[in-house]
Amino acid sequence: MELNAITILIIIGGVILGWVLATIKSFFVVRKYKKELKEYQEHLNRQMKIVNEGNKSQEEQLAKLKMENENLRISVKTLGQKPGRAELRLLNIYDNALRKMMHQAPGFSTAWEAALQEAEREYEESERGFTSIIKKVFVPSISQKVDTKEITQQEGV
Repeated sequence: MELNAITILIIIGGVILGWVLATIKSFFVVRKYKKELKEYQEHLNRQMKIVNEGNKSQEEQLAKLKMENENLRISVKTLGQKPGRAELRLLNIYDNALRKMMHQAPGFSTAWEAALQEAEREYEESERGFTSIIKKVFVPSISQKVDTKEITQQEGV
């Protein structure tokens, strides 16, 4: 086979035609991928905006809840500082402990009732004023008398 000018031109024309077709195809493929990439970027931007708005609302809500929590903590401390609150708290703690002891130790309740009645009687006497005057004047002798009463009662029990 002889290579003449027409054959060379046909070969060169085929190569050029192949190159042109490949360029056109690659142009459409690149255009398709650029369009797809643009869609992905738009989708990513939408998602980022949505997530950003969600994060902002959560941060605002968190800041609001922190502020509310701090206000409530301050309110609780303030209410705890009111007169009588410490005593009321201690009374509730003692009441809870006594109820637990009554359930756990069966013999405790009878001793507790006796001690409670005695404490009520002493409190009533101190309200009338007689016991408080005696305690002010004769503190050591009364405390010794109470100790000896307790010792004799314990020995009798």
